[in-house]
Amino acid sequence: MLKKTLVVAVVLTLAIGLGLFAVKAQSGDLEVFSWWTSGGEAAALQALFDAYAADYPDVNIVNATVAGGGGSAARPVLQTRLAGGDPPDSWQIHPGWELFGQYVDPGYVEPINFLYEEEGWNDVVPQGLRDIMTVDGNIYMVLVGVHRGNGFWYNKPLLEENGITIGDTLSAEEFTAAAETLQAAGIAPLCMGDNGIWANAQLFENTLLGTVGPENYMKLFAGEMAWDDPMVISAIESFGAMQDYLNTDHTSLSWDQAVKALMDGQCAFNSMGDWAYGEFVAAGKVDNVDFGWVSHPGTAGSFMIVADGFPLAAGAPNRDAAVGWLRTLGGLPAQEAFNPLKGSIPARTDADRSKFGVYHNWSMDSFAADALVPSWVHGSAAPAAFQQTLNDAVTLFIVDRDAAAFAAALVQGAVDAGIAG
Repeated sequence: MLKKTLVVAVVLTLAIGLGLFAVKAQSGDLEVFSWWTSGGEAAALQALFDAYAADYPDVNIVNATVAGGGGSAARPVLQTRLAGGDPPDSWQIHPGWELFGQYVDPGYVEPINFLYEEEGWNDVVPQGLRDIMTVDGNIYMVLVGVHRGNGFWYNKPLLEENGITIGDTLSAEEFTAAAETLQAAGIAPLCMGDNGIWANAQLFENTLLGTVGPENYMKLFAGEMAWDDPMVISAIESFGAMQDYLNTDHTSLSWDQAVKALMDGQCAFNSMGDWAYGEFVAAGKVDNVDFGWVSHPGTAGSFMIVADGFPLAAGAPNRDAAVGWLRTLGGLPAQEAFNPLKGSIPARTDADRSKFGVYHNWSMDSFAADALVPSWVHGSAAPAAFQQTLNDAVTLFIVDRDAAAFAAALVQGAVDAGIAG
């Protein structure tokens, strides 16, 4: 009998090690908090829910979404809940300063090194991505996708009708020439939806990168270059010139409504991260037929990282289900289902590229070859206080067009946020 028991134990141990038995069954509710509510975002989020339901069919998913691009409305709600001891099981988050300052430092999240070790993710998630999720050797989130923030999208038939051809790259001068042609034809050159000011702030972020280049961009956030440097002033002035090319109703539109306006031919270009691609997919548009893309003017050779992922809440109401959620998110099936709909590329390096279209393969090539820089607007490059400084400075600049005041606000904001030299 003892011999038989030992044999069974060995067989079970081998089977578990080989993954022949499912991970511990889960049940109850799993609350997932995010701001993915637009057409493309909602479809991509549902793909994650479907993947999780396949792994854990007995868990009831509570989809706690709060509308508002970039998390502008969601984050205050989340912070109130966390401060009040009422966390969701997991929530949408960006790596870098946002993760560290808003969630790790206050103790709102648990380390999840064990998942990376058990699932072998250290071998398939690049070190550079793991670094912006790690504090003191502890990793705190699972990335589901990596967006390219410096996208410049265009309505291809509309440009062709107006004799405008876009090559592999686009300079600031080439954009200005195209914009003047479009404006003369009565077409708004640049689609914008900034009822959430972050979209216009992102236009500045991309313009800044295109003006100073990736090396100087990083020096700004390292305190090695002044925020009132002549190159920064030049970027502010270029950003101001772009305001003259916007659709007149931009303040009443959301970012995704601006993408729809582009698809409808109401305007021609849109500077936006490749979550815009998810809107094209949701609308049934075809790569390089209905729309095209290029790097934001001047930013070819750079990849602005806007990565999305989820942590494990400290004190999660259903910790087991939340751990299962993260296991699913880090797996290939979920990442290969989610990212084609969302516009991002997998955080894993072993995804099957044949499952992705023309744009995604272009983005994967860019990620592998180009200078990687973190987004300021989306919380990775700088503390939340400096992110708010940018939003406030952009809001005021749109009204007064005072480049010197804009730069002065950034200088003071960098000092206040502790990132000045």
